[in-house]
Amino acid sequence: MDRALLAAHAHGDTEALISYYTLAADHAQSPDEEGFFLTQAYVFALESNHSSIPALQSRLIKSGREQEDTPPRLPFR
Repeated sequence: MDRALLAAHAHGDTEALISYYTLAADHAQSPDEEGFFLTQAYVFALESNHSSIPALQSRLIKSGREQEDTPPRLPFR
């Protein structure tokens, strides 16, 4: 997984980054680790207006890492 993430970062492959970070969250060994990986996936999803935004936001809300009444904010470019 580490190599795949590093390769995706090196190639700027946002789709792969979202997928790998989500997968890493699915297999996390602790709630903090899961939260870190979900947050990374969410940030890349927001930056690319990816279709996974609602699902990632929902998971972050359930884990107490995002507020329910906060709409996703796309980054300014």
